[in-house]
Amino acid sequence: MFDLNFIRENAEKFDTGLARRGAEAMSAAILKLDAERRDVQTRMQDVQAARNAASKEIGAAKSRGEDAADAIAAVGELKASIQSLEDEDRDLGARLKDMLSRIPNLPMDSVPDGASEDENVELRIEGTPAKFSFTPKEHFDLGEGLGMMDFERAAKMSGARFVMLSGQLARMERALGQFMLDLHTGEHGYEERMTPAMVRDEALFGTGQLPKFGEDLFRTENDYYLIPTAEVTLSNIHAGEIIPASELPKRFTALTQCFRSEAGAAGRDTRGMIRQHQFNKVELVSVVAPEDGESELERMTGAAEKVLKRLGLPYRVVALCTGDIGFGARKTFDLEVWLPGQDRYREISSCSLCGDFQARRMNMRMRPEGEKKTTYPSTLNGSGVAVGRALVAVMENYQNEDGSIRVPDALKPYMGGIDVIAAS
Repeated sequence: MFDLNFIRENAEKFDTGLARRGAEAMSAAILKLDAERRDVQTRMQDVQAARNAASKEIGAAKSRGEDAADAIAAVGELKASIQSLEDEDRDLGARLKDMLSRIPNLPMDSVPDGASEDENVELRIEGTPAKFSFTPKEHFDLGEGLGMMDFERAAKMSGARFVMLSGQLARMERALGQFMLDLHTGEHGYEERMTPAMVRDEALFGTGQLPKFGEDLFRTENDYYLIPTAEVTLSNIHAGEIIPASELPKRFTALTQCFRSEAGAAGRDTRGMIRQHQFNKVELVSVVAPEDGESELERMTGAAEKVLKRLGLPYRVVALCTGDIGFGARKTFDLEVWLPGQDRYREISSCSLCGDFQARRMNMRMRPEGEKKTTYPSTLNGSGVAVGRALVAVMENYQNEDGSIRVPDALKPYMGGIDVIAAS
């Protein structure tokens, strides 16, 4: 959501930012609707003043013993006019809010220009992909070969894009989530939360999934939504509140199940665990003072990177271009892990700085020390990391020729000390 004063004073800059994202100019339409609403509000104030004056005239006429019928009739007409103007103001306000709520955030100047993911910029590569003496398999072949990854039975219950893990693979997925939580709470200063998996629409509006991306969500018959990410619940912890600046930064983490309809993913990643309707993810969320946003983005990205480093997984860091950053983001770094079975890098974490975009939508404010006036903090979110994709990466990078999977050292304490996952 945007500050109307900013658009009024920076219409050209606003449209230029949208153009960098490939979006059409919106300032003229916004300011036209804004002007109409302000005109209605001015007229409403004038009519209210006239009504107040007419009401005083009623009292004055009665005190003089005169007939106040004309003044009473005038007050009635003015009251009806006020009601009509209030209805018009409410309608214009709703239309203006809806228009603003569908406009994506403006990219920062440092975000590279580009139309699609093909123009994202590789910043650095960490780790060297292992060389195999055999042709590495993809995770679903490995999992099915072990008898611990069952897509067929999951489909019987739930349809496509679901999986059932068993035995040591199920334990490894659980181990990955616990390892990430321990790392982020113990070394990176995030506070663990266990949050609801269902939310109301205002929570999704706050983080930007609604109203524009409703088709990507699963909705219950009684109007709850299953969360697509714990970004929704963690970011909304202080919705509608004023946070003292002395309490910032706030950093939260949670391991949750996430649910996505994958409405735009027809034909993509139809096999395996890369793109599923239900998956586990460790999420990181920060709320910081505006001036600390970019340094917090670097910090958050580093926290997500530490997961991959501890697991010994090769990866690269990519700066998303203007055509690929998410709806609410001003700047995003993606981590892409190397998958030898696919012979390419795949996204496993996305860390984004949203500025005050989400804070305005959820009316979350901060009060600078010694000041009465409030302002809006910056919010950030990132995967720390996607648990299912981490399992995929471990399986493919730690596979042996016989189809068994070596257990990374970082996970052994969570796996009962076993060294290898093998078919029984």
